Amino acid sequence: MASATATTRSSRLGLRATPEQETVLRRAAEVAHKSLTDFILEAAYQAAEQTLLDQRLFMVSGSQYQALLEMLDRPETDNPGLADLFSRRPVWDDT
Repeated sequence: MASATATTRSSRLGLRATPEQETVLRRAAEVAHKSLTDFILEAAYQAAEQTLLDQRLFMVSGSQYQALLEMLDRPETDNPGLADLFSRRPVWDDT
């Protein structure tokens, strides 16, 4: 996550919660040793990133689509780093 505390926060967000939701959020923030604002902002940011990464449909312009097709049509090239990665035994098999 881009550190929200490393830069000046200039946008304000507001939300309403039930008393139960507030209690749980405050307790979780305490356990995480974070302020309530930092805890909620980090959790919401992570959820937003994941939602965007889970997209199945991408809307692009005609030129962006054409560039993608050209990239996919290029002949494959050697990728030593990828070959090295696939030659290794997965860490989950080290039992």
